[in-house]
Amino acid sequence: MYFTLILKTIFMYFFIIFVYRIMGKKEVGQLSIVDLIVSILIAELIALSIETEEKSILISVIPILVLVVVQIVLSYITLKNDKIRNIIDGKPIIIIKNGKLNFTEMSKLRYSLDDLLTQLRLQGVKSIDKVKYAVLENNGNLSVFKDDSDYPLPLILDGVIDYNVLKEINKDYNWIINILKKKNIELNDVFYAFYTNGKTFIIDKSQLL
Repeated sequence: MYFTLILKTIFMYFFIIFVYRIMGKKEVGQLSIVDLIVSILIAELIALSIETEEKSILISVIPILVLVVVQIVLSYITLKNDKIRNIIDGKPIIIIKNGKLNFTEMSKLRYSLDDLLTQLRLQGVKSIDKVKYAVLENNGNLSVFKDDSDYPLPLILDGVIDYNVLKEINKDYNWIINILKKKNIELNDVFYAFYTNGKTFIIDKSQLL
């Protein structure tokens, strides 16, 4: 009995290491909501397998492999489709801009002022008016950019223009397209483009390793 339990535990230990290597996850803080759900389900399946000695270990291994395949497929889809990515993973939201709170977005996210102030204190920020931008990331972490920082506004991600950012900097579609034309870069060839300190920086796919 105990020998079987030990063998199952050791097998599951190395199996889960293998699973998370495939999924490409490094830290709990990097997990999205979907990743967290998958992690919880995997933990439950492992517990079920170890606790039920009389049943085959495949009862847990097969569902875990199915979850991994589903997660990899979803990761690939969300990488290629911006709309689906926003639906599944959500998108970063600006909570503070130039020292002013965005109460509308905070209400939608049910993100309280206490939560905000706690995260600001953890990052050594004593006053909201000292913050240039504060962005609530998909994983719930708060990215804070103080007055002396330049917050990079993402204009294009994998060939997809973020029109909200264009509106934020009072620019339009023609403006960004003209910049690309001057650099002889097609929109679909842009991996990442961002705007900061009055300048636009572009990384095209040919620059990737």
